[in-house]
Amino acid sequence: MQDISPEFYLKMYRDMRLIRVFEQTLESEFKKGNVPGMLHIGVGQEATLAAIANVLRTEDGLFPDHRCHGLLFLKGSPGERIMAELFGRSTGVCSGKGGSLHSADASVNNFGDNGVQGSFMATALGVALGWKMQGTDRFAAVVVGDGTSGRGEWHESLNLAAAWKLPLLYCCVNNGYAISTPVGFSHATGELYEFARSYRMPAVQVDGNDLVACYEATLKAAEYIKEGNGPAFIEYKTWRWQGLFSGEFRSEEEIQYWKVEHEPLSMARTDILKKGFATEAELIALEQGVEEEIASWVTYAKESPMPDPKKATANVYVGWEVEAK
Repeated sequence: MQDISPEFYLKMYRDMRLIRVFEQTLESEFKKGNVPGMLHIGVGQEATLAAIANVLRTEDGLFPDHRCHGLLFLKGSPGERIMAELFGRSTGVCSGKGGSLHSADASVNNFGDNGVQGSFMATALGVALGWKMQGTDRFAAVVVGDGTSGRGEWHESLNLAAAWKLPLLYCCVNNGYAISTPVGFSHATGELYEFARSYRMPAVQVDGNDLVACYEATLKAAEYIKEGNGPAFIEYKTWRWQGLFSGEFRSEEEIQYWKVEHEPLSMARTDILKKGFATEAELIALEQGVEEEIASWVTYAKESPMPDPKKATANVYVGWEVEAK
């Protein structure tokens, strides 16, 4: 693997910072009642998402899960329009209809999430088969959590993708818990990449909080897929700061390790300074710029109009008009 240039390393670090500030700001606005619906954030998983985003091309597909807000704008959609979408405003990428779970953007090949976790693992098969039949080198990243591994679609998708050698990159973001159940409690193994290996595809496990390790593993897998070899699987071992709901128990030792000793932004920041890729002052300026950019996205969202209620039934079916009652 060739060395990562200082400029590219700083770009990926900035992407991580964008994700962190976006999600923390979004959570704050959600608690104020400004963001409708449900909200699942993935603070602590920024290295994984930044790495995936910096490997995907515009023509490649994305099937994001419910903690992929950062990937929605890093894939190419304007950040202010993603923010507006989550605020339920008409200027959002889905005119305010998609929200946190269902934001899609065909212009950048973001196929959106589904309320049924893991169901898009089956949907992705059709997209990938189409691209293979067309003879392109396009591939799709399918982002799933560790909890999804307990669903039938997980194994059905891996099996068919391997049998048909489809261009799919399975990105398993293993944050340790399916709701509040530790991954090892409900599976024969807590090392989920072992399941993928049984389907005869390259499958590796990587430190999901190590930005460079995540990027290198993702890039290697993507190159393998683009050469027409079929699917690949990466398990990113990471940790989400928040539980799915209040009251979850996690030990002080676990919290100390993941939020302090092995925190992804701090790890990348320390490495950048150690390598001399930027000074402390330059990083502070970068971080302040991110804060200002996210603040401008929030302003855009808040100043955007609410959707016209008369359009609530528009675009429900292609070519059909649905009459509201």
